[in-house]
This record gives sequence, C-alpha cells and structure tokens, in this order.
Amino acid sequence: MSSIPRIPGFPGEFLWELDIVERQITALADAFPGDKYDWRPDSTARSVSEVFVHVAAGIFMLLDVTGVAAPKEIYVRLPSDGLERFVGLIRRNDELEKTVREKADVVGLLRWSLASARRSFEQAGELELERRLQFFGEETSIRRIYLRLLAHTHEHMGQMIAYLRVNGIGAPWPDWRPDRRDKG
Repeated sequence: MSSIPRIPGFPGEFLWELDIVERQITALADAFPGDKYDWRPDSTARSVSEVFVHVAAGIFMLLDVTGVAAPKEIYVRLPSDGLERFVGLIRRNDELEKTVREKADVVGLLRWSLASARRSFEQAGELELERRLQFFGEETSIRRIYLRLLAHTHEHMGQMIAYLRVNGIGAPWPDWRPDRRDKG
C-alpha cells in the first residue's frame, strides 16, 4: 500500500494515483535487463530506453508548461517562452530519446522526472491548480496539465508491460486476482 498520507479532495486523489504510477513504472524500468534497453518490437517503434526517456522528458515538458522550468542541466539554451520554448523542449526531448540509452541513466532520468512532478504538485495550491493557461491553442487549467502527465505516464506503462511480456518477462508485481497469482 501507499506510504503517502491521504489528504482530501483532488490533491489527495492525484497523489494517490501518482504514487501508484511511480512505483509501477520504475518497477518496470528496473525489471528490464540492461541488455534489452535497445530492444524494440519493430523498426518503427520506440526502444525500451526511448519509451522510458519519452515518459521522463514528457513529464519535464508538461511541468514546464505549468511554470516549473525544465532542468537547466538537461535543457540548455531554451527560448524564454511561448511556442518557441515548447518547440525547443520537443526538439531536446527527441535528442534525449536518441542519446540517453544506458539503463542507469534512463532509470535515473525517470526517477528525477517523477520526483519533480510530485514535488511541484505538492507545492501547488488549489488556486494554482485552477490557474488558466493556453495549451495547444486551447484554454485549460494547471490541474488538467497534471492529469495529462498522469495519463501519459499510464499510457506508456501499459506499453512497457507489453514489451516485457513479448520478451518473456512478467510484470514485476503480483496479479491482484487470486486465481492468477503464481502458485509458486
């Protein structure tokens, strides 16, 4: 079970879900052997490392949209704001997917991004979550950007479960259904 104390309302619900996705996606990243990080189901699909880096970089990009600047250690010389900044983030994220390949580096980047998401969400108050902004030409809220972050991470978590199974590796947690648990 989660070690996160439950707080009421949307913030508590979001943090509960974030706790689940943090534990599961990092368990998936840990479950892949390092020599499988270059594996991909076909030439048009992302490799294992590229998917995990895509998730981490996506988190940093979405946090940047909320006003939490992407880490300067990774995102150097970005335009200061607007569409140019967003395009700069996308370009850098594409570079990261192609260059961050070693398991330890990939897992470190993933953990860093998730910790950044948790920290920034915990610091955001209710007024900040309701703040309005433009995202892809539509008005939305900071709350919705955090929901996108969570949904995007879950989406790729499912992809990585499939990658594991295709490689003959089971999910790194027990099935919650008693009839499907390993009888050992």
